[in-house]
Amino acid sequence: MNIAANTTTSNTSAWELAATAPELAANRTDEQIADWRRLTERLKQLSEEKGWSKAEAARRIGMADGTFSQWFSGKYSGRLDTTNAQVAKFIDQQDEQASFFASIPQSPPYFPTRTSREVMEALAWAHVASDLVTITLGAGMGKSQSCKEYKARRPNVWMTTVSEYTKTVNAMLVEIVATLGIHEHNPARLVRAIGERLKASGNALLIIDEAQHLIPEAINQLRHFSDLYECGIALVGNNEIYDRVRDNKEKKRTYAQLRRRVGMRLDRLTPYPEDIAASIAAWGIKDDACVKLLTGIGKKPGALGQIDKTMRAATMLALATGESVGFKHISAAWKNRNVEDFA
Repeated sequence: MNIAANTTTSNTSAWELAATAPELAANRTDEQIADWRRLTERLKQLSEEKGWSKAEAARRIGMADGTFSQWFSGKYSGRLDTTNAQVAKFIDQQDEQASFFASIPQSPPYFPTRTSREVMEALAWAHVASDLVTITLGAGMGKSQSCKEYKARRPNVWMTTVSEYTKTVNAMLVEIVATLGIHEHNPARLVRAIGERLKASGNALLIIDEAQHLIPEAINQLRHFSDLYECGIALVGNNEIYDRVRDNKEKKRTYAQLRRRVGMRLDRLTPYPEDIAASIAAWGIKDDACVKLLTGIGKKPGALGQIDKTMRAATMLALATGESVGFKHISAAWKNRNVEDFA
């Protein structure tokens, strides 16, 4: 069985407007032709912004490729009112979504915390020393964001996120192949292709986020990459990374090999007080009552992520009334989220 990575790229160069408009006929009016011209121009602009090919745009609109091609080129002989209406409905939906997303408060940009600096140091060690590190932090403590920031700052860093659906060796390899942009379709050659790609960079770091989902054999395969191809590997997630192998008697050898090979282990389940304070300050909150409430929220499971989600909701509440964010908005946002009884 061949497994291919998704290497399809969008072709936006083909978005050229038709030189001539559809001919006036019994089944179309001047107004419909004017609408067609307006819609083709708007769709071209939208598709180029999104990086869509004509085939992708047709798929999203729900129109057959042939019909869409003829409509866009002005050669469609059918009724323009129905095809125009279908495209107009799609464009209106896209504009409505863009307007809605624009109104959603954005989280503050990346800001350094004590924990993020520790994550950066662990990643730097794996990168420079071509070593294997594990980074296990509690939920909402910014491990993924810190990894993305490190990736943005350094060359030859790749980051793959796994899940319960990609936890096996083969599924994980397919995800890594896609991340590295490798065009290898033979499952039997995936390991070698990945290893050679990492080694060829001269100094590579592969970050595996949500690594707690991986089965022991997949973790052992990553250890193999580090050993054989001299690249850095960072297993990022929660403490289940170790539980996956340690608590399985049949995998004791895998756990022993992993423990011996780990060059650095960062393990923290709760945020530092200064990290909570930095997260609150990043939202521009200075009122003592608000700070106290958000500090309590930041100490709950979900940590800094809880502060972020609560503040985004509070900002929406404040915007609806034209007020500045205050205690009543934060309190109401926390109450409305109603996550206290989540297991």
